[in-house]
Amino acid sequence: MENKIIKPIAHFYSPLEEKFGTPKQSGLVETLQGTIVFEKEYSNMEIIKGLEEFDYLWMIWGFSANKEEFHGTTVRPPLLGGNVRMGVFATRSPFRPNGLGLSSVKISKICINEKGLLTIEVLGADLINNTPIYDIKPYIKYADSHPEARSGFVDTNPIQYINVEYADGLKENHKEIDFDSLTSILQLDPRPHYHKDNQKDYCFDFQKHAITFCVQDRTLLVTKIEPTQSK
Repeated sequence: MENKIIKPIAHFYSPLEEKFGTPKQSGLVETLQGTIVFEKEYSNMEIIKGLEEFDYLWMIWGFSANKEEFHGTTVRPPLLGGNVRMGVFATRSPFRPNGLGLSSVKISKICINEKGLLTIEVLGADLINNTPIYDIKPYIKYADSHPEARSGFVDTNPIQYINVEYADGLKENHKEIDFDSLTSILQLDPRPHYHKDNQKDYCFDFQKHAITFCVQDRTLLVTKIEPTQSK
């Protein structure tokens, strides 16, 4: 059988514009909103008939922001500080032969938008804006959930949360921002595990705003929030 070239069925629209700041896994920020917008040829309610009876779905998507071609057999997972090599197929690294990601998200709303395109609003995604979606599948709890399963090096390196504070006036002056989701993202400490400089300011885009922060003694302080130009 010949290899079939796959193409996106949809694209994902997210408040996050870059890899930095994006949650490392789906579900870590349960309130984070995003939207799957289907291509015109798939914008038919018949194509998702029955999906409204499911709470979650899987997205198969492309690491479109990763332009590096994969070489070798191992990668350095950020969770291990970037100092330990693991087999690429024992990790969820974006640096892999086919550059495909897999995420489970909660379905919030299904509708046809003002442009006549099928959309699915979801919660908890770990994708940046304009990520191509190659397939979706319903999440089935008896087949897809294994609470007692071993998770390798992830079991011995639990997620570390930090305190988040905002400089005076930031919340009051930017009520258009979803601060619940932003705080949950920042609690995960967006800085690379192998590059945590307490003397440095870091910045990333969220909901078309540049979020600037620094970290001292396990407390992250947001020092500035400024609107960014529309992309």
